[in-house]
Amino acid sequence: MTVEEAPAKARQAKETLEDYTLRFAPRGYRRWTPAVVGASALGGIAYMADFSIGAGIGLTHGTVNALLAIVVAAVIIFVSGFPLAYYGARYNIDLDLITRGSGFGYYGSVVTSVIFASFTFIFFATEGSIMAQGLRYALNLPLWLGYLLSTLVIIPLVVYGMKALAKLQSWTNPLWIVLMVAPLVFLIVKDPGSVRRWLSYGSESGVSTAAVMLGAGVCLSLMGQIGEQIDYLRFMPPRTAGNRRAWWTSVVLAGPGWVFFGAVKQAIGVFMAVYILGAVGSAAAAEPIEQFTGVFTQLMPGWLVVPLALVLVVLSQVKINVTNAYSGSLAWTNSFTRVTKRYPGRLVFVLVNLSFSLILMEANMFSFLNNVLSFYSNCAIAWVVTVATDIAVNKYLLKLSPKLPEFRRGMLYAVNPVGVVSFLASSLLSIGVYFGLFGAALKPYSPLVAVGVAVVATPLMAIATRGRFYLRRTDDGVPEPRLDAEGNPSATLYDCVACGEPFERPDVLASATGGTICSLCVATDRPATHVLP
Repeated sequence: MTVEEAPAKARQAKETLEDYTLRFAPRGYRRWTPAVVGASALGGIAYMADFSIGAGIGLTHGTVNALLAIVVAAVIIFVSGFPLAYYGARYNIDLDLITRGSGFGYYGSVVTSVIFASFTFIFFATEGSIMAQGLRYALNLPLWLGYLLSTLVIIPLVVYGMKALAKLQSWTNPLWIVLMVAPLVFLIVKDPGSVRRWLSYGSESGVSTAAVMLGAGVCLSLMGQIGEQIDYLRFMPPRTAGNRRAWWTSVVLAGPGWVFFGAVKQAIGVFMAVYILGAVGSAAAAEPIEQFTGVFTQLMPGWLVVPLALVLVVLSQVKINVTNAYSGSLAWTNSFTRVTKRYPGRLVFVLVNLSFSLILMEANMFSFLNNVLSFYSNCAIAWVVTVATDIAVNKYLLKLSPKLPEFRRGMLYAVNPVGVVSFLASSLLSIGVYFGLFGAALKPYSPLVAVGVAVVATPLMAIATRGRFYLRRTDDGVPEPRLDAEGNPSATLYDCVACGEPFERPDVLASATGGTICSLCVATDRPATHVLP
């Protein structure tokens, strides 16, 4: 590296200190308690798409089939999300960094980063559409203008990373819970017959396995949400004897446990859609602003109904879309930097992600939401289940994959066939099933195909390759272990020979030119001067 390049590298390193876009989140930054991190992560699931998803499934297949679909999806999401959430919280890295060392390789995980980025802007567009519907309903604002406002309002909120997001989520959680829960409790107490009408809706068609799986496929599209939960959980403090119970409680509830809260919201979505169906029709019954307006009408004076419903919709949209924009910017930056070896800064990709979202909203994607989610779920399931299987089976049972996650350039092979082949086989086969290539009878079962193929193929590929393509090197050239005596990432600081900044032990490795280099500088080392042989 030339003398002129060093100041640029220093500025580049400082730019990442707030968001740690491409690297391990150091102990010196992680000052929050487990409860604060967990509450912040759960604040990100305030999205209202769950109400629309549940309503869409319930109105199409009946309440019983919808509830069964929600339960099936929730179990799969919880089981697959647990090992990912644990690794994110224990080793303080995001899902892309976990994916690199869990079967995909340094460049192999670029495709999953793009899939995750797509998840974030699809759901940003979904939530932005819901907010625009609320603005049109309450203020008679044109949808196109509502889409634009719902996008622009997020930009100043998402620029400052975890510090700002933690405050936003913690401060708004109590108001959001009161606005959502209180009216529903009042309604059920006032009109107990509403529960019977809800449960009996569509009962004449009976339970259908095909309907359950079609509904589960829509719900399983939310599997990628675990990536957004991990973007918060990576800031968990070290696990110690003193905070062990609080640490595990926060990781489980805010990690895979998010799906239980999501499942409840989906069931509520069915309930509210059935409740207001006669008054507004099936199309409007799937819109959250219509749902909550219909419920609020039973609880409060007419002049207060629309303003409170609008506050709930806008609050929910802002809480989730700051997370969508933040997580999407991390995923895009990860992909771009590895491919080009240039780091333009996370803010650039905040704008890129929001631009994609705005285009989808202006294209009225909300009208075909369930179709988009059903197709997308096959790719999301294939990715998450492949990584979860590699952790649970290949690392802990077969011991062919190294337990300590690795994400640094030079330590990993460019592509690991274990994860890449398993992911491609799972996603392509399930997409083929979804589009009826294997017969109409199998079409509803594409989510199960995605899960099954990933679970089977991932360990088979590890056995076939004997685990040879996980680590390019087993020694990173730094004598000190990356973990301390309690198994937490070490906080010892090392100066980077490229940018001159201090970084904690898990974030550095030896440079081929001598000394230590941080993970970002080695990632952007275009001539590979510092990459170990």
